[in-house]
Amino acid sequence: MRYAITLACLLAGSSLFAQSAGWTPLFDGKSLNGWKQVAGTAAYSVEDGAIVGTTVAGSGNSFLVTDREFADFVLEMDVRIEDTGSNSGVQVRSHFDPAGQDGKGLVYGYQYEIDPSSRRWTGGIYDEGRRGWLYPVSLNHSVQSAFKVGQWNQVRIECAGPAIRTWVNGLATAYLVDTMDKKGFIGLQVHAINRAEQAGKKVYFKNIRIRKTQPGFFPPGVYVVDNIPNDLTDYEKKSGWRLLFDGSSSKGWIGVGRKEFPPHGWVIHNGILMVEAGKGEMSTNAGDIVTTRQYKAFDLSFQFRLTPGANSGVKYFVTLKEPNTGHAGIGLEYQLLDDSLHPDAKLGRNGDRTLASLYDLIPAVKQPRFLHPVGEWNTGRIIVFPDNHVEHYLNGVKVLEYERGSADFRALVAISKYKIYPNFGEAPEGHILLQDHGNEVSFRSIKIREL
Repeated sequence: MRYAITLACLLAGSSLFAQSAGWTPLFDGKSLNGWKQVAGTAAYSVEDGAIVGTTVAGSGNSFLVTDREFADFVLEMDVRIEDTGSNSGVQVRSHFDPAGQDGKGLVYGYQYEIDPSSRRWTGGIYDEGRRGWLYPVSLNHSVQSAFKVGQWNQVRIECAGPAIRTWVNGLATAYLVDTMDKKGFIGLQVHAINRAEQAGKKVYFKNIRIRKTQPGFFPPGVYVVDNIPNDLTDYEKKSGWRLLFDGSSSKGWIGVGRKEFPPHGWVIHNGILMVEAGKGEMSTNAGDIVTTRQYKAFDLSFQFRLTPGANSGVKYFVTLKEPNTGHAGIGLEYQLLDDSLHPDAKLGRNGDRTLASLYDLIPAVKQPRFLHPVGEWNTGRIIVFPDNHVEHYLNGVKVLEYERGSADFRALVAISKYKIYPNFGEAPEGHILLQDHGNEVSFRSIKIREL
């Protein structure tokens, strides 16, 4: 018995040493030394070795922040939140503008989201006070159930150069590459409340510790939001991603109905592939362009920028076998459109010709808060799984899904403009196409991973 107790003590001591080696605590478990409150009037206190943030009525978002700034690091802590109606977050590389919000003060910067609601986006990355969502966890929905309401959960955030990676209870969650901030403070958020009865809700933080960057294991296949144009991380390359546009040449693309890239109408400049404005009609200027390769099951991501009133599209499973189409290709289309100015948005059925829709077949269900204005870059994503399940995303949020070749799909084709094409959209493989619809539209960061 004495031996067993001694061995247990040795193992516990060894584990404790290994756990603390290289780590520096940011919270002493007793006081708020090293922290200060900025913005908002939520209450922060220390209870039973944890920092407790309590919501109050009439306050905006509140933050308890470190009195030091940090650049590259690994941050870990345990977090507990009791109520599914609450919300919180952990700021990293963040800043404070005392004059913001009409003198109330504004915290801005990267935030690790703590979201116990049915949306379940804990571990996602939000740009507080600035750009909004950068990495919604709908991009990695397999880990959306990792956070447990009412229990202690382990948060891990790794900042190394432009990369920010997150974990929830040991599960790799988000991977962002962004160059907006290189350093800043760490902060604990108490979110503003909308109803008086939400006052008094608490969020708990403990075991807050930091160390020099020591990359943790990230399993292959997690989608990366890379805000560096036409860039692929080593992690993405190892996961099978490759660029379809290298940022400087037309390599891998040809014009529809041609043996080469169009001699005019498509311009490559400053890392952007742009179709120039024509007469606002389909393929009457330069014509569509397609990949020289064909694809079966894939994950395709692309950034696009519309001009006012513009129309274009990204098509997939383009076979180039349809007769008499000139320089236009036929295929399933992720619609690109200025919904507010282009008349096509009001045509079709139930909005199935609006931005991110499966053109003339299925409307995209979009929330305005996830749309970037015309003239700014947006990110589209199309996933075709090996079982023919298809999903469209816009700025990280899924906007539609369907089963290619299903009875429901064929019924939609039968009442669409595509009914004249036998077995439309059901080819086993096809080209990726960028459409010339006579309006100026720009593309970049076009990447694909075959599944």
